[in-house]
Amino acid sequence: MSEMKRYSVGIDLGTSNTVLAYAEAGSDEIRVFEIEQLVSPGEVAARALLPSVRYHPARGELSAGDLQLPWSDGELASSRDVGQRAARTASQRANDTAMLANDGADAQPVVIGRLARLLGAQVPGRLVTSAKSWLSHASVDRVAPILPWGAADDVHKVSPVEASASYLAHVRAAWNQRFPDAPLERQDVVLTVPASFDEGARALTVQAARMAGLPALRLLEEPQAAFYDWLFHHRERLGAELAQTRLVLICDVGGGTTDLTLIEVGMADGEPQLTRIVVGNHLMLGGDNMDLALAHLVETRLSGGGERTRLSAASLSQLVERCRGAKELLLGPQAPDSASITLLGAGSKLVGGARTAQITRDEVERVIVDGFFPAVRSHERPGRPRGAIVEFGLPYATDAAVTRHIAAFLSRFEAQSRKALRWDQSDFGGGIGDGGVSARGDAAAGVGSDAGVGTDAGHAASPNGVSGVEPASNASGQPPLPVPDTLLLNGGVFRAHALTQRLASTLGMWRGEPLNVLHNDNPDVAVARGAVAYSLARAGGAPKIGGGSPRSYFLVLDEPAGGKRDSQHEESQPAQRGICLLPRGTEEGHEILIAERTFALRLGHPVRFHLVSSSADTVYAPGELADLSSGDFVRLPPIATIVQPRGAGSARETAVRIATSLTEVGTLEVHCIDRDNPAERWLLEFQLRREDAQVNLAGDPAQARHPRLDEAIEQIDRCFGSRSQNVDKKEVKRLRSQLEQLLGPRESWNSALLRQLFGALWERARRRRRSADHERLWLNLAGYCVRPGFGYPLDEWRVEQLWSLFDDGIQYVQESQVWSEWWTLWRRAAGGLDEGAQLRVLDAMHYLQTAAQSRHKLPFDVSKTGTADMVRLSASLERIPVARKIELGESVLARLQKPSENHQGWWAVGRIGARRPFYGSAHSVVPADVASQWLDAILALDWKKVDPAAFAAAQIARMTGDRSRDLPAEMRHAVLRRLEAASAPRAWITMVAENVELDNADEGRVFGESLPAGLKLISD
Repeated sequence: MSEMKRYSVGIDLGTSNTVLAYAEAGSDEIRVFEIEQLVSPGEVAARALLPSVRYHPARGELSAGDLQLPWSDGELASSRDVGQRAARTASQRANDTAMLANDGADAQPVVIGRLARLLGAQVPGRLVTSAKSWLSHASVDRVAPILPWGAADDVHKVSPVEASASYLAHVRAAWNQRFPDAPLERQDVVLTVPASFDEGARALTVQAARMAGLPALRLLEEPQAAFYDWLFHHRERLGAELAQTRLVLICDVGGGTTDLTLIEVGMADGEPQLTRIVVGNHLMLGGDNMDLALAHLVETRLSGGGERTRLSAASLSQLVERCRGAKELLLGPQAPDSASITLLGAGSKLVGGARTAQITRDEVERVIVDGFFPAVRSHERPGRPRGAIVEFGLPYATDAAVTRHIAAFLSRFEAQSRKALRWDQSDFGGGIGDGGVSARGDAAAGVGSDAGVGTDAGHAASPNGVSGVEPASNASGQPPLPVPDTLLLNGGVFRAHALTQRLASTLGMWRGEPLNVLHNDNPDVAVARGAVAYSLARAGGAPKIGGGSPRSYFLVLDEPAGGKRDSQHEESQPAQRGICLLPRGTEEGHEILIAERTFALRLGHPVRFHLVSSSADTVYAPGELADLSSGDFVRLPPIATIVQPRGAGSARETAVRIATSLTEVGTLEVHCIDRDNPAERWLLEFQLRREDAQVNLAGDPAQARHPRLDEAIEQIDRCFGSRSQNVDKKEVKRLRSQLEQLLGPRESWNSALLRQLFGALWERARRRRRSADHERLWLNLAGYCVRPGFGYPLDEWRVEQLWSLFDDGIQYVQESQVWSEWWTLWRRAAGGLDEGAQLRVLDAMHYLQTAAQSRHKLPFDVSKTGTADMVRLSASLERIPVARKIELGESVLARLQKPSENHQGWWAVGRIGARRPFYGSAHSVVPADVASQWLDAILALDWKKVDPAAFAAAQIARMTGDRSRDLPAEMRHAVLRRLEAASAPRAWITMVAENVELDNADEGRVFGESLPAGLKLISD
């Protein structure tokens, strides 16, 4: 450590709590930092855990004295992104300035930590929770002010990134108050993240740290950190402790996620050699779900014997906080038989409106232990129970059984596990329990779907929830599931002995013998302590996990490597070659330069890079060429990007060498280094943790180049090429039918073909104005080929190029068909436009409509600009602010009162008021009370005469499971009755009754036309 870095610091930015641990340079003592925080109004105390919550009090609710902390406001206000401030735009800097607590004269006070949690349990709708879970939720705008989710309009809101930054800023301020001569930002800081976090979530975590004034840090996977903590505390006797261990399963169940990791253990000279071999996929399942399941149960008891109470999103959030405390009490040591849960009223009803319900220890165990850790069979896999927990806008796991997810994880990586356990075929005959019959799979019997927990009825149970031993093979004779011999549990939920016992006994049942359970003395702080132990291990002061790459990685070369005769065919088949970028076993942080090979890198244009991996034991050298047509090679998701040149006059292609390294969080960093100027580097970052997205090396036929694509481009060039080819008017009009003759019906063109055609059209965009027919046809084809504006690699770049044409407008302004295609183009591309661009489109249409109504003179006939097309486009702009959506919906409804108005306007009302956006952020939907009024107007229609009415009603009444968006149950039931009476498609009825995804046909109906074949859209 340098002289400036006096401490190694580990920070666990948890969903429930933030913890900091540290060790002084030269010391092997790891301490937990006591974080000063408000514990009651006006009272500050130091605690090991800083609850990761923010409370936003109402104006005048708390005085300045109630919120006084030991450090000045200036210290907290300075906790921003000091490292990149110069690179930020003025608006970004303004956003940062408004971020942190008490920052600015008009800012509302913010409470962070223990007092915030206490206040949030008393007052509904003002507590920011689970910011870490929101960071990984890609279906919302994670940098938009959306939290507290479902809060009233008068409650101050922050983004998940800002909330996370404020917790780190509080920790930084507390540390700097105690160690003013060793500021936290100058120490060796390791910040932990879930192993399953994708690249976007990790990047946002780093952004939050920078906003908090921590510009330089290292990331570490949380399960590894937990294991580092155990290793550090047993470092003196590791050989004996792990002598019988070959494979460790780390199960880390935190507040928001469940993380699964496998560590292989080998021995060399009596010392264990540790290698992380696999990690699980992202699983949003943890303590938050358990608290919510209990809240659902208690909610049914708050009616006082009357009709069932359905709480608002804000009140449910308050109840969840109350249930969290009851859970910890009733699952803890010396737990009472029951606990009271009181839900306070709001405002003047704070006391008089209070309601109380009882919950027993047995009920908590049934909901939490049996519901989330059922003793299932080892062959059971996660399903989709109808009562899956989906609340507060977060996409929680649809099956709450952690044990089923563990079974699926072990099955997915059974080859690696068998190898680590040294299993061979002779092991399958007996002695190791597994297979197709088991004890029971009990769950939350009696809780029902409202608890959000699946049930496995009909299985008899022994008193401890586990009975019998699974046989050595299943009914089909398949080898048994390889179950690790050692288990490490981490996460606050495992303070409850009942959960630890249930999970260990279930895995022991699968294995046929007990597992070795590694003791974790304090799961709340283990990750932070382990992050410090990791820093000490890097310096050689503690045991280190060899997180080296479990696979070799190859870059697929574009050019064939000569011919190879196929015995089944006369013609020669080209062999596919790859160059080894990273050999198997390469340690993290070690850069490999492939100096002997030079590559040509294209600049300023879309480029696509393909990787393949191999888990074979074959030893490859960096830069070695491999024949990819044989052997165990798996193609990974490609990366598509635009590699920008450094200067305006730079060449379009440059010679580069490649350097690679594996990061500590599972990504392969590939740098292209300018051969003639090594200081010039371009970073390409591949995400390697996407097992579910892998395809066979043979490739996806849907992505193959169409054999007649070149002929199609020739036809496009005849109409829009640089040379005039005397193409008559009829031939221009026939271009679309000619393309279909070459490529097949337009509806069959897949995404890859569409984007290739768009590229050909874009290269010839300057010639689109040769005639009105040219312009109409170009707009039609370009929009069709880029639809829906997102979902395919580089679509963001394509729409960005297309947007550059908006200010140009159209040439043939007197042609109504050209206007129609102009608006249709932007409707098709709307999903790729940001909020600013969508607002500009909306303002442009508003100007034209206002001009038509005021008879303002324009140099063209405003009546030809296409009102119906503008309405459809307006309804497709999902990123505009909610206030503009409401204004737009009311305008369309007013227009629909005219007898002559096109009934398709009802489609627009349904799209604007939809509960689940097609591509936009879930936080920007029209409020439920406004949407209910629009639905009343739709219910008043004769659906037999107004064709779009039924689907519009289904969109507005659609079930999301998020009670801040869902309409009242009685309104949804009214829509269900009307849909049944109208003999509507069963899929429409289901999506109003249950939380389900749209099928392909209905996705196209929402979009307004069919979607590209093979393009699966991801909703929230």
